[in-house]
Amino acid sequence: MTDQQIADVAQRVQRSEKGPSEWGQAVAALVVVGGLAALVLSGTFQQNSGDPEPAECHTSDDARPSKPVSGVQLCTALNRADLPTLLGTPTEYVMNASGNESVSTWADGTKTVTPEAEVQLSTYSVKISTSDDDIPVAEMAGFLGKSAENRTIGGHPAVLYSDRTIALNFNLGGGKVDTGPGGIARSLLVAKDSKDGGGFYEVAIWRQDDVVPDDLALLRVAETVLPTVPDWTAG
Repeated sequence: MTDQQIADVAQRVQRSEKGPSEWGQAVAALVVVGGLAALVLSGTFQQNSGDPEPAECHTSDDARPSKPVSGVQLCTALNRADLPTLLGTPTEYVMNASGNESVSTWADGTKTVTPEAEVQLSTYSVKISTSDDDIPVAEMAGFLGKSAENRTIGGHPAVLYSDRTIALNFNLGGGKVDTGPGGIARSLLVAKDSKDGGGFYEVAIWRQDDVVPDDLALLRVAETVLPTVPDWTAG
């Protein structure tokens, strides 16, 4: 995330202030997982805890549709009624849900479009994305640290590993931005096909309280959600 993007986020948050007496000390945390960012806001910026209806998927105005699956399609697959139960928090509901396509530009000018979606509950946030990288998932375990574990999801090779989030704290009263280490995210790379011929999905979960996420919750989400993604190939 560039300095300009961070500044833009801070500016948008500041425009939402009700006044210094109410929001002067409020803090918004920008959590970056695996290079992907999600804005987590507290107070009235979120859906009120008394609201019974879970959030519906929405997309940013500048989203770029992609094939064979879009960020909104990923969000629709992820934002399912039983997601809180899969995460082990059955009394919660989705407060925020979004899907879009992030665009990265490489040194040679090549652009890569990454469809992604994220949902947020009181305890967990969950992100799913897809990549057309041609490196087999089985070979990625060696680059993800000693704690990386080989798994199988729906007959597809997968790798389970840990990632650390980065928290950017915005003081809405003074406009100062502080950075620091966030919590642990648990991520699962899953090959797009059973032959591991290139391309993968990534499912990541992290907790709002920075406690290490439950691996079983991550595995339940991946095993249930991925087969409903439009371009999933049965193993």
